[in-house]
This record gives sequence, structure tokens and C-alpha cells, in this order.
Amino acid sequence: MKLQSDLSNKLVVISGGAGLIGSGFVKAVVENGGTAIIADIDEIAGNKVKDVISKETGRDRIEFIKVDITSQESIQGMIDAIISKHKVIHALVNNAYPRNKNYGRKFEDVTYDDFCENVNIHLGGYFLMSQEVSRVMVKQNRGVIVYIASIYGFMAPRFELYENTGFTSPVEYSAIKGGLLSLTKYLASYLGKHDIRVNAISPGGVYDNQPDSFVSQYSDKTIIGNRMAAPDDLTGALVFLLSDASRYVTGQNIVVDGLRTDRGRQKDQTMNKECSHASPLILLTAHSNRKLIKIAINHQLLCQSGVV
Repeated sequence: MKLQSDLSNKLVVISGGAGLIGSGFVKAVVENGGTAIIADIDEIAGNKVKDVISKETGRDRIEFIKVDITSQESIQGMIDAIISKHKVIHALVNNAYPRNKNYGRKFEDVTYDDFCENVNIHLGGYFLMSQEVSRVMVKQNRGVIVYIASIYGFMAPRFELYENTGFTSPVEYSAIKGGLLSLTKYLASYLGKHDIRVNAISPGGVYDNQPDSFVSQYSDKTIIGNRMAAPDDLTGALVFLLSDASRYVTGQNIVVDGLRTDRGRQKDQTMNKECSHASPLILLTAHSNRKLIKIAINHQLLCQSGVV
């Protein structure tokens, strides 16, 4: 059976489509036969991305619609414009990166109000976009939603990488990205009966002119290429999740980080700590063919292998 990994005749809405990562997604969608809607609050940047990519690819299936992902009215206006012209929304990529002017402070300097505001506009904005667009997808009885999360949604930041760089990994970022991974599974389960698939992509660090010391230290912990990711390193995973090749994939998180060496070590250390307190034996009870089977298994071995 030939799998369809292209995006022919698919309309994809990309929030934050005018940004570093988002513009790469827009280009990937049109290069693979789809129509890309740049949904961004920055009208000047959005139209520039539209013009540049249209010229580079020689394709005109790119549109810009100004939208504020924290405004239900703005989102509904975007949806109305798309449905009026195209009649359908095949996919939504939640990629915007909204934040307030105080975002990026160290943990001890973050105020409660700033924490709540940043979580609300980012995680809350993704919720609102998904809620409104999924209403259309439910009526269609099909659709795809992809969240751009992060490895810092499931692992702790290595703060030594940020020493003497002048910036840090914000506490709001970890809270937001962790929340997105939970929201992915929640909506995959909730919307699955409507043939709507919901998945996430968790990038590692993406190069964006960070200080040389940070780039060097981060790259040293990356196996593939000993470098940070480029935006187009993420596009393969996105095209796969948007395409029919992943039609039976939902509720999943694809990690695209070049294999951070500390990711595996951090997991092993946590697992070993948990397993050191494990009971030597547990009793598993299974019911098969009306027979009660009791199996004694060494819990510590199971724990260390990652089964429990």
C-alpha cells in the first residue's frame, strides 16, 4: 500500500506563521502541495513571509489572516473568512509564541500576575484556537491538530547551560509546554470519535542567534551533528503528522531534538531513584479464559526496564 505523505488539497492554518519556526512550516506545507494560512497578529511580518515564500517556491497557495489567538472574536473572524472561501479546514498547527514584556525573568523575579498572564495567553490561546477550530472539524467529521510543545515540557531544563548568557529558561515556558502535552492527550481522546487526530511535536533548542557560549554548550549535548536545530529540522515531523501517512497516529508527542544526551541520563537517574524503593516482588493478577493466573514478578527488574 502506498502511503500519502504529501499534503495535496489540504488547507492548513498555522498560528504564528510569520515567525522563525512558523515560516518554515508555511514553506513546508506549500512545497508539499498544501494551502497554508498564515494566522499571525503581526500583519507586516505575515505579509512579508507570504511574499517571500511565494517567490521562493513559485506557488501562490499562501494567505495571510491577522488573528489574535486570545480573542474569540478574532479567531471566529479568521474561521469565517476561511470557510467562506475554502469551505474546509483540514488542519491547525498551534505554533504561536505570545508573551508579555516581562517574559524571560528568572524564577525568583517572576510575579504572580506575569506568570498567570503568560500561561493564559500562550496555553490559553492554544486552547481557544483549538476549541473554535475543532467546532468546524467536528462538523466535517475530520481534522488534524498539532501542538508545538518542547522537550522542556517533559524534562527539566539544564540551567548550567544558561550561566553567563544573560537569559534563562522561563518557568512559564515549562508550565506551558507541559500543559500542552497533557492537552494533546486530552483532546486526542475527546475528539477522536470525530476522526480528529491531535498530536504534538517537541523540539529541542532551535538556533536563533543565541549567545555563542550557550550555543556551544547546548550543541555539546546533542548527538546528531553536535548542533542546535534549524527550523527546517522540524518540518519532516510536521508534514508526517498533517498527512494521511499518520492517519492512525493520535495522542502522540514526536521529539525532535537530535537526541539530547542529558535527556536519557535524566530519565535513568529518576528511574533508578524510584526503583531503589521498589518492593522486591509484586503479584500481578490476570484473567484469561476464566482462569485466574497469578504471576510473581521481580518488580525491581520491571521498574528498571521501564515497564512499571
